Amino acid sequence: MLKSYKIKLLAATLLLMAGVSVSAQNKKADVYLGRAQAMYNLIWKHYRKPQYGLFAENFPSSGKADSLNYLQGSSVKEKEVSFLWPYSGMFSATNVLIKVPAFRSAYRMRLDTIVAGMEKYHDVSRQPPGYQAYPVMFEKADRYYDDNGLVGIDYMESYFNTKNPVYLERAKGVFKFIISGWSDDLGGGITWLEGHNDQKPACSNGMATLVALKLYQGTKDPYYLDWGKKFYSWMYKNLRDSSGVYVNDKKPDGSVNRTFWTYNSGSMLEAGVLLYRFTGDKQYLKQAQAVAQSTYKHFNEAKHDSHLSMQIDLPWFVTVLFRGYEALYKEDGNYSYISSIEQNLNYAWQNSRDKYGFVTHSWTSRPDELGKPKWLLDEACIAELYARLGVLAQKEGK
Repeated sequence: MLKSYKIKLLAATLLLMAGVSVSAQNKKADVYLGRAQAMYNLIWKHYRKPQYGLFAENFPSSGKADSLNYLQGSSVKEKEVSFLWPYSGMFSATNVLIKVPAFRSAYRMRLDTIVAGMEKYHDVSRQPPGYQAYPVMFEKADRYYDDNGLVGIDYMESYFNTKNPVYLERAKGVFKFIISGWSDDLGGGITWLEGHNDQKPACSNGMATLVALKLYQGTKDPYYLDWGKKFYSWMYKNLRDSSGVYVNDKKPDGSVNRTFWTYNSGSMLEAGVLLYRFTGDKQYLKQAQAVAQSTYKHFNEAKHDSHLSMQIDLPWFVTVLFRGYEALYKEDGNYSYISSIEQNLNYAWQNSRDKYGFVTHSWTSRPDELGKPKWLLDEACIAELYARLGVLAQKEGK
């Protein structure tokens, strides 16, 4: 007993001499959860538009509206508040932070606020009801199937966290809107934007797959499992490239857009794991492992900054890929894929934050990026990633 005490005392002394706090020993979870909270609180402080109960698209505001290139048609100008996609990033981050027992009470209140804001995007003037790209109070806007997929996923995660039946019903409503876009053109699938039949993309169909599977997880209704398999099968047959990575979309003439984004493979990776859990069919686990191997190879070999080990195509896209890696890790225990993103994220945190504490879009310290306004979605996903890493470390006692 005395010998053990002396060893621990010596170890503590050496840590102090090295400038390391004894309490920091084996506390990776505390570091990561601290970073998640810090980023979340920074966003709430600087992006929040309390008069609307929403957030700004960018911070700081340059006084000149930025051009946004993620919507249909020509570039859309930045507006009074953010579009739905970046807003959903805060919804997702809140859902992960609420899983931390010590944070639960505080983030349960934040979740109520976030949900109230999300409902401002809900359009009931068109049938079936769905969530439009910009708040209804300001204007009538387009309704994107991938946006609605994000809303459905967030509401299901909120339901898992709280068991509030209202969230489950909202997710069911979202799914009704999503499947209203299904057509037999190209053998099935949904388009990107309601009323536009110019492409059937991985983003819409991948998120739809996840909404269906999470609804099955929450209800055990085989209707949703059947839809999940249907979406997954269409994606696997139509958008899976010979490299094992998923392409961006398929055109009406049957041609494919061989642009590769991390999140398109990430959604299918997570879906494969969920299908394995729900059915016990090992083909889904093997397919998920194949996607993980292919994405790791592709995005580590793709052109990227020399300080990073992989291509950061868009921080939120990488976050969706991380969700897939995380789901797979819980099945096969392979941490290497998670570790790759973790190392790059830590580099970004230590080297690419601006004077306000926000991280650059590229996760590098390029001076031109450090001085630019930062996009809400780029920052919200940092809070989510560190929250996910913190929860994992906490469960493993790290």
